[in-house]
This record gives sequence, structure tokens and C-alpha cells, in this order.
Amino acid sequence: MKIIIDGRFWLQSGIGRYIRNLVENLQQLDRSNEYFILHLKQDYDKLVYHNQNFHKILADFDWYGVEEQFKLPKLLKNLNPDITHFPHFNVPIFYHGRFVVTIHDLIHQHFSTREATLHSPLIYQVKKWGYKKVFSYAVSNADKIFTPSNFIKNQLIREWKVDKDKIVVTYEAVEDKFLQISKQSKTEDFQNIASKFGFSKPYLFYVGNAQPHKNISKLIEAFKVLKDRYPALFLVLSGPKHPFWQRIKKELNTEAVIFTGFINENELIALYKNAAVFVMP
Repeated sequence: MKIIIDGRFWLQSGIGRYIRNLVENLQQLDRSNEYFILHLKQDYDKLVYHNQNFHKILADFDWYGVEEQFKLPKLLKNLNPDITHFPHFNVPIFYHGRFVVTIHDLIHQHFSTREATLHSPLIYQVKKWGYKKVFSYAVSNADKIFTPSNFIKNQLIREWKVDKDKIVVTYEAVEDKFLQISKQSKTEDFQNIASKFGFSKPYLFYVGNAQPHKNISKLIEAFKVLKDRYPALFLVLSGPKHPFWQRIKKELNTEAVIFTGFINENELIALYKNAAVFVMP
């Protein structure tokens, strides 16, 4: 089979990790099918696939944009795959080939607020309409839908009237490489990152993006209450650069909240292992 995987989220946090691990493990498991992985230019120029049945394809179209809807279908049609895997709901509505899609959650549908955008009210409403249109197309036309839990599966059945036999629950876990690095983690690894960013134990730890639905502002409010009781406490926040991080920083007046930005695997493991508490607000 000729299989395409949309890898344009390659360097993003959650979906990016999902794609990276999917592609890495497929290279170990499958030497017979041909895989074509779509990449933005920044990733395309750096990545090298060593398996002969894995190929990178330049698809420099930002997600959620106009180019994605019009140019991506043309690219896919020219590649003529047997099946395409979209690891997120943003399936171009003008693509009519066979595809499967991963629906990670329905958070934006249940907690959609004006503060979750940097656009004007008009643009926000247009994008909100577009989101529903694209999501509906994705779940209605996919051959199969992958979800990470039965909870998401049941939401799709209940709210979008998706046939239960169309949904495949594929649980997610910690990758083997991450566990191997964890076993090799040393005290010095934590000391290095703590010195680099200027904090010490005890600390609370959060990793992810800074979108408003992640509720980082409420986490900071809770931390300030704890800080009164535990003066030595720090809050360490990790995640790739984004305008929402800048918005959060402007609202702060304490040096006890640490922003690390994007961190590598060794640093991430060190922060996980040494935290007093990991928080997912």
C-alpha cells in the first residue's frame, strides 16, 4: 500500500509527539508498505528517513489555513495514496480520497471562549464556523477514526452520531526510548537545568502549551495561595514558544514562576522525576 501521514505538526507538543512516535515505530514494524510523510519546510530540511520505504514530502502549508484547504488536496491527489492518515481533525474538505483520522479530544467544542484567540471577533466567528465545518467533514467521511480513550469515542457517538464500529480506541503510553532515558537520568541532569533557570526544590511542574483551555492562569492563582504557606516553593512551566506564554508573563509579578520554553528529553525527564507535584490543570 501507498500510505500518506500528515506530519506537519511534527515539532508541536502533544500531537507532534504522537506523530513522531507513530512514524518512528512504524519504521520498526513495517518494511513492506510505502510511507510518504508530509512536512513543513523547517522539518523537511532537517529530517532524514533511513528506511527505504519511508519518504519525506514537502507540504509547506500551515494548518487551519486557506492553503491547507486548497493546495493540500492537490498535493495528495498527485501522490495518489491508497490511504491518508490525518493525525488531527483538520482534514481538507476538498480532499475526496480515502483517509483515517485521529480525534484526540473535543475540548474546543466544550470550552470555546473568546479569550482563546488572538484574532478579532469577526475573524474568530469565521474560524469557529470553519472549525465545525472541517470537523464534521473529518468524522463523517473518514474510513476509521482513532481515539485515545473510550471517553472520546462515546462523545463522538453521542454528539456527532458516529457509528461505534467506525471508531478504534488506540490507547497511548510512554514511549520505550523515554523510559530508557529515564533509567539513565542522573542527579546532575536536574542540577544543570535548575541552575540554568534559577530555581530549586520543591517545585510544581507543568508541561504543554499555553492555550487558555489549558487553564494556566488558574494554576498560577492556586500557586500563589500555596506560596504563602510554602515560601520556598517554585512553579516550573515548560512548553514551546507561543504568544499566549507572553500574555501570561505580562500578568505576573513574581520570580517564583519559571518559564523554561521548549526543553529536550533529558531535561523533561529530570523535571518530571524531581517535581514535588506534576500538575495538569
